[in-house]
Amino acid sequence: MNRKLALAAGVAAVLSGLVIPSAPASAGSLQCNSGRAPEDGYVGRADCYNPTGQTWVYRAVITCGWSPDVVGPWITLGPGASGRSEGKCASWGSGVGAVGVDERQS
Repeated sequence: MNRKLALAAGVAAVLSGLVIPSAPASAGSLQCNSGRAPEDGYVGRADCYNPTGQTWVYRAVITCGWSPDVVGPWITLGPGASGRSEGKCASWGSGVGAVGVDERQS
């Protein structure tokens, strides 16, 4: 293996082990906080609030390290409502890497 390839593989291995802290998700109309559940590093969740006058549906989109990515269930939020969508990465992987939000107007 050449040095550049070996270095790239080493950097990727180090970065895959980094923990992404809980942060506001990139959502369009909902106000969301998403991230790894503090009690279980294999669970990703998105807690959202609907400040609009419309009904929205959303789900958590969880990027799992070393195992297939997962999505949480669709959650319907009427005006002023809050909810949580979460999903669990496979136990043989390295846990949650990132959590995003897929939202759509209902």
